[in-house]
Amino acid sequence: MTTDLVFTNARIVLEREVLHGSLLVRDGRIADISAGPSERGIDLEGDILMPGGVELHTDHVEHHLRPRPGVHWEALPALLAHDAQMTAAGTTTVLDAIRLGSEPSNRESLARTARELANAITTASSAGLLRADHAIHLRCEVSAEDCSDRVEEFASHKDVRVISLMDHTPGQRQFEDVAEFRKYYLGKGIVGEGEIDAYIAGMIEQAALHSYRNRKNAAGIAAVRGITLAAHDDSTREQVEESAAFGVKIAEFPTTVAAAEASLEHGMLTVMGAPNIVRGGSQSGNVAAAELLKRGLLHILSSDYVLTPTENRAKNAN
Repeated sequence: MTTDLVFTNARIVLEREVLHGSLLVRDGRIADISAGPSERGIDLEGDILMPGGVELHTDHVEHHLRPRPGVHWEALPALLAHDAQMTAAGTTTVLDAIRLGSEPSNRESLARTARELANAITTASSAGLLRADHAIHLRCEVSAEDCSDRVEEFASHKDVRVISLMDHTPGQRQFEDVAEFRKYYLGKGIVGEGEIDAYIAGMIEQAALHSYRNRKNAAGIAAVRGITLAAHDDSTREQVEESAAFGVKIAEFPTTVAAAEASLEHGMLTVMGAPNIVRGGSQSGNVAAAELLKRGLLHILSSDYVLTPTENRAKNAN
């Protein structure tokens, strides 16, 4: 039996235009799109009708898991809350960012958290508990000693789609301005005022020992397993050249125009955070996403660290 569903009086987002019209869904698939209102169907009163969004980089599931400092929520209900928030914002495919690589002081807890989240995604997907399709994006802190071990452990997970190489060592990339690093880490309560200088020195020392080795190992694992590789916060042409040599396909949050230009030259797709657009610039003083957009250097926006519902109660059609 054929089942028809009609949406009318909608602003329909197409590839190259927004059409005021009607959309016919037949047996769960889009069968027709036409200009103007239909005599029948659900009146969307001028609301937006668009394909479900694909979210490549969102940290929200980790925020749901740790809603306050020292509070650890159960992984499955945290994932379900995250899933509800993502679909309310118009997203139907989500790559959940899971951090790998940590300092010795929280190494076991971070690895345990990553395992809990990965298992929750598999369990919830298999049980049909999720509204959106979920996969895993491994955010790999290459400056951490245990990064390669954790990537080796998680890369075999069936839901892993992206491995991202990131390095938050102060004095380069996102935190080229060490003062911004101090402000961020002190503000987050990660380290105290009396410990910050020693903390910075320790991070720089660890990066010198581990960053390149872990970057190379993670890239090799991604290549062997056919996982898409991304680079996080490249800021110079030299860093982009290295990323390209490793097989990087996605440039996440390049911090300068020069890095974004080099990424495009190497055929990479550039991702920036939507909060950068909303705030009018980077929280760390790096290049504004709007500047890259103006120059034709921006391809994808991600929710990154802030998620809000889409405007005008946007409705989605897969």
